[in-house]
Amino acid sequence: MAKVVSSPIPASPLPFMPRRIVARVLLAGLEEPVSTVLRECFKHFGIQTVSSNGDAEKRLQKEKFEACVVHLGQPEAESVLSAARNSASNSRIVIYGISRDTQEALRFSKLGINAVINEPVERPTALKVVRSTHLLVVHELRRYVRLPVVTEVKVEYGNGNTFRANSVEISAGGMSMKTDFRLPKEEPVEVTFSLPPKGKVVVARASVCWKREASDMLGIRFDPTDERRLEVKRWIDSYLEIG
Repeated sequence: MAKVVSSPIPASPLPFMPRRIVARVLLAGLEEPVSTVLRECFKHFGIQTVSSNGDAEKRLQKEKFEACVVHLGQPEAESVLSAARNSASNSRIVIYGISRDTQEALRFSKLGINAVINEPVERPTALKVVRSTHLLVVHELRRYVRLPVVTEVKVEYGNGNTFRANSVEISAGGMSMKTDFRLPKEEPVEVTFSLPPKGKVVVARASVCWKREASDMLGIRFDPTDERRLEVKRWIDSYLEIG
């Protein structure tokens, strides 16, 4: 009887593991205690930080980053922001502005400040900001339908009454705003705001859809019959390089 020799079962090939692309955040000339806090916050989401000391503008021109943190009270803040937005490889990076108050951040709104980290920088509040924006930093852009951006919003309601608010996030369907002004849900409004970096002014009808009085937050939904809202969708698509 012939001896049966079993052939060894070939080992299954190892699955292909794509090399993970590490997102990098430039900490532009920040003091070490602040850098330490931010380094820990970004590390929590697997994001690498790189510190610069006086060479932020050169690095933004030569290297690729996914985000940048700038202290808006520093004299070089505007030049660093301009270097980022005018860089071929970094024009769409997420920009975090460290600021004493929102008014200081609004001075740079045309340069597209995406999120504000309050000064003094403390870990709980900084971590909250990073958590709400990290999907953009790690390029999960198509999943992120709301864009964080800081710009002034004029809100008109009733018979020509107005107040000012600051945007927090903008989507094709509406926006969230920071304001201590109270409006009831479903209140019809008209909002006027500009979109960075070219300052395109958008005017659109909307209505209040939610409010969080404890945190001075207000949410509005754009009127679906107002075609002017489509300018926001085009801006988001352009920002995320969709289409």
